[in-house]
Amino acid sequence: MSDIFCVAVFGGAVAGSEATDMMIKNGINVVVFDQNILPYGKIESGLPKWHVKLRDKQEQKIDARLNQDGVDFVPGCALGRDIDFDDIVHNWGFSAVLLATGAWKDRTLPVEGIEEYKDKGFYYQNSFVQWFNLSHDPAYKGPDFIIEDNAMVIGGGLASIDVAKILMIESFRKAIRKQGKDLDTLSIERMGLHEAAQSLGLTLEQTGLKGCRVFYRRRIVDMPLSAIADDSSAEEIKKGHEVRKKIVQLAENKFLFKVIELRSPVKPIIKDNRIAGMVMRKNIIENGKAIAVPGSEEDILSPLIISSIGSIPDKIAGVKQVGEKFDIEDPESGKLNGYDNVFVLGNAVTGKGNIKESQLHGRNVSESIIKNYLGLNDPGEEMDIKFKSGFDQQLSPISAYVKEHALRDPQYKEIKKRIKELQNRVGYTDYEDWIKKNLPLRMENMD
Repeated sequence: MSDIFCVAVFGGAVAGSEATDMMIKNGINVVVFDQNILPYGKIESGLPKWHVKLRDKQEQKIDARLNQDGVDFVPGCALGRDIDFDDIVHNWGFSAVLLATGAWKDRTLPVEGIEEYKDKGFYYQNSFVQWFNLSHDPAYKGPDFIIEDNAMVIGGGLASIDVAKILMIESFRKAIRKQGKDLDTLSIERMGLHEAAQSLGLTLEQTGLKGCRVFYRRRIVDMPLSAIADDSSAEEIKKGHEVRKKIVQLAENKFLFKVIELRSPVKPIIKDNRIAGMVMRKNIIENGKAIAVPGSEEDILSPLIISSIGSIPDKIAGVKQVGEKFDIEDPESGKLNGYDNVFVLGNAVTGKGNIKESQLHGRNVSESIIKNYLGLNDPGEEMDIKFKSGFDQQLSPISAYVKEHALRDPQYKEIKKRIKELQNRVGYTDYEDWIKKNLPLRMENMD
């Protein structure tokens, strides 16, 4: 009888699906557990819904990796919630356990007292973007978010620009409805606010929009909008800074928000038990660090504040963490401290929630960002980000480790039995049918 190898992969998105594909190519069976009903992670919930072609292309790649012989998919099953970590590691019999659970938890905004005003004029990015992506669906049952003009976004990077774009697009739609007009979200994003208003026979002045502002604690040139290698020359760094400034300028011009650099939040301004703004402090950069300027505090009034300062991995019962990251021996191996057969992949290693942290940064990243996030691509063209985790060097030794730990046939049969029980619990029978049944209604397909 030939040897049987089987690994558990928690998380089916970018990192998890690539790990699955490599294991299958090496003759290793895989069980993919995902806490969500769909395996797409932040591509589904964190990539704004105007990225239609990009989203569909990347999800199709994940489907191709997971819908293979030798892969069992278990949806709606979260480690630490529906299944015990120690039980998986010690009792199920897997040759190895791979954690590709991503970064789903918003990093807490470090402002004293701010948590008291969640949903009272203060939101976090992850649930806000997920609402934007899904709320057009009549079947949506999640939380609702109220859009306000003159909002504040605290953070920096592409995710913050996405949040600002969402705010401006939705504020614009709210304003034009008061004029008895309407325009769909995808068209507004494609055209930008100037052109969208003109298409309706309006001026932007007639909408009365004040626009939102993004407050970043460092300089615009420091915003992680495009890659600058650590070993870049002074000239390369200068060019990289110019690209970052250009990205911000183009985004501001098209969607009419402003990025305010060198500002940090100090304390919320409260009126009638709701957010009414934030006291902001000026910073200067010294030796690469943002240093507070004493006595520079300023009241910035706003009816809505959204924190977009990043995402971190959720804590999993039984899995040790050091700060915001899982406790691993080193980033190259990803091996979890204290375990020989548990390995961590992707954003669960980096402690970052940016999808781009799970891909290799290519030379064309800067141009791609400009095209993809600012909509400067040719009509009908969608930039293709290479969503590849770059884990080949990490996954190869893991595959070799697994090959040294074959399962006995009764062990594998018991794993298959337990997997079937978990699948039956949610009504799962077939991958392709499951995806068709649970894929949310896409805005572009609505009448």
